[in-house]
Amino acid sequence: MALSGPGGFLSEDQFICSICLDVFTNPVSTPCGHSYCLDCISTYWDGGGKTCVCPLCKESFRKRPDLHINRTLKEITEQFKKMADRLDGGAMMIEGRIGSQGVGGGSNEGVSNGVERPPVPPRPPGIGVMPGDLLLEMKTRFQRPSNSRTPLPVPQHHPPSPFSSNTTALSSRAPPRGLEFFCRTDQTCGCAVCMEGEHHGHQVIPAKREWLIKKSQLDITEAELRDMITQREKKVEEIRTSLEDIQACAEHETEGSMHVFSALVSSVERSQAELLEVIEMSQRAAQHRGQTLIRDLEKEISELRKRSATLTQLAQSDNYVLFFKTFSTPPQTRDWSDAVVTSDLTSGAVLLTVNQMVERFREELKRLPEICELWLTVVELLYILSMSTISFPVRRVQEYAVDVTLDPLTAHPRLFISDDGKQVRCWDRYQPVPDSPERFDRVVCVLGRQAFSSGRHYWEVEVGGKTDWDLGVASHSINRKGKIIVSPAHGYWFLSLRDKNDYTFRTEPSTALGLNHKPNRIGIYVDCDKGQVSFYNVDAKMLIYTFTDSFSDAIHPFFSPCTNKSGRNEAPLIICPVSMPLVD
Repeated sequence: MALSGPGGFLSEDQFICSICLDVFTNPVSTPCGHSYCLDCISTYWDGGGKTCVCPLCKESFRKRPDLHINRTLKEITEQFKKMADRLDGGAMMIEGRIGSQGVGGGSNEGVSNGVERPPVPPRPPGIGVMPGDLLLEMKTRFQRPSNSRTPLPVPQHHPPSPFSSNTTALSSRAPPRGLEFFCRTDQTCGCAVCMEGEHHGHQVIPAKREWLIKKSQLDITEAELRDMITQREKKVEEIRTSLEDIQACAEHETEGSMHVFSALVSSVERSQAELLEVIEMSQRAAQHRGQTLIRDLEKEISELRKRSATLTQLAQSDNYVLFFKTFSTPPQTRDWSDAVVTSDLTSGAVLLTVNQMVERFREELKRLPEICELWLTVVELLYILSMSTISFPVRRVQEYAVDVTLDPLTAHPRLFISDDGKQVRCWDRYQPVPDSPERFDRVVCVLGRQAFSSGRHYWEVEVGGKTDWDLGVASHSINRKGKIIVSPAHGYWFLSLRDKNDYTFRTEPSTALGLNHKPNRIGIYVDCDKGQVSFYNVDAKMLIYTFTDSFSDAIHPFFSPCTNKSGRNEAPLIICPVSMPLVD
């Protein structure tokens, strides 16, 4: 409801304390900018323990703020009350005038004390006359009971809105009565009571106005959707064509490889048969020569033995004529000193030659994986060009998976760490923890226990369901107290999400990243020797962003679940075990 004043229009919502639901009495403002009655906020903090929290935005103050009455707001509130009282008095006069006219009080003609009264000309609408529903609403809101601190009765809420953001079905029926407003913050319709309560402080406009705005954008949105569909259909066709080309290329390579290796096997088998034949022929030739020599030698040995027996008989004979005749005939013998059996192919020479050939063949075979890897790289590049995105080698980065756990000694007092050190969420209250030099005292973040100064490392974090988070790495020597400047120059390398869809890498200024697929699990890969940190969408198998720098100090995994935003960002960050490779 708005009341017309000298400077324009005053809204009742601007003068209502969200604790007592009544017009401000001695209004004060908290450091976060919200206003309350002095007694209301004091009583609220008296029962809230050591930490003071704003009832609306849940911002906490470790030291209780000193509250002072907002003089300007108090004066405006008093003027608002006076205007409300005047309107209330005017409404009562109008009611009396309407009641004095009887049942037909709306007529301009009548009789008073038997005397005819001249007709009264109709009054233009909106001048001096208040609609009945407005009058009733004003009386309900501004006729307070004697105890001014008693909260106003809260009307019953309307049924759930069929136009809320999580509705999956469309209806042609008219919207339920009472849902006149639309909350842009929560994307839902509601009544005035809801907008003053659970949607207080949100961006609220009339539902019909938002409907007309959105409806006027339907044609543009529909055209954009048709464009997107056409582009994606073309991309699908391009990918299919690429797959067909790759399949044809693979079939050609397979056929060629089989032909080459079959020819190679045939050549080896043929060479083997020829070599065995040569070896066999050489063996046969040597055997034939040897047998011939043996036969000649055995014949000559036999003759020599006969000669020896004859000489033995001569030695015992007395016939000197026979002696001279027999002894004077020398035997016919051969010089066997150069009689040897050799082969043209020795076993050592053959084996040496074959071994050299096998070794060269093995060297060539070792090059095949490099050639295949080069071919796979070409295929990946073709895929990159066709998709305009980068498909990352999951198998390779997941080979460097490490077991990362959270370090409670570095956690901000509002962060809760699970017993296994794998989950972190933000609480509304501070925890009683010692303020050590390692602990962050202003930014809600925590470091991992592990410190990396060399090598490659990889871990995955589940972020699904959160609207805000920060993930990456940070130097061991970073500043952890007070206000922190986050950038690579100050020892921070991390990816951020804000307001569900705003992805950035925190440089100076931040580097905006337009992601087509919202990740549920983030993979972080660090190569300390190359100074490289990369972020991956594990579910979509996509590289999100890579930043190259130099790490002069040991680095730790960095996590920030950000504040829970009144329950809208209360989901934890979860360090997940690295699953089996997604790429075969």
